[in-house]
Amino acid sequence: MRERTLGEVLSEIGARTPAPASGSAAALTGALAAALAELAGRFAGDAAAVARAEDLGARLLELAEEDAEAYAEYMAVRSDETRAGIVSVPEEIAAAAEEVAAIADTVRSELHTAVAGDAEAAGELARAAARVARRLIEVNLI
Repeated sequence: MRERTLGEVLSEIGARTPAPASGSAAALTGALAAALAELAGRFAGDAAAVARAEDLGARLLELAEEDAEAYAEYMAVRSDETRAGIVSVPEEIAAAAEEVAAIADTVRSELHTAVAGDAEAAGELARAAARVARRLIEVNLI
């Protein structure tokens, strides 16, 4: 998804196809949260938070693609192996998003400027992404 425009990605998610869908959307939301946490970290002068947020954002972008691929594989061949993929990818999305939320919360406590709102937004978006991913795990295990 990294090579496509935002409009193209949104069109793909909105298309009447099994994937990409909510797993990819959760990962992309987590990546947006990571970018906001990175921004806030830069204003807070927290180099470690910036570096980790960058890494998590990049991984969440990869996970958006991996989720779509895993679900397409599952729809083509419904097996225990492909079901494991549609559980493990959302698990990783949730874990990464939860880490982004923690970074955002930490950085937020270091800020006393208007950028604090960006850190708060990062935390809220990341928590939403994690909740969606955790719910997908439940649904995919049924």
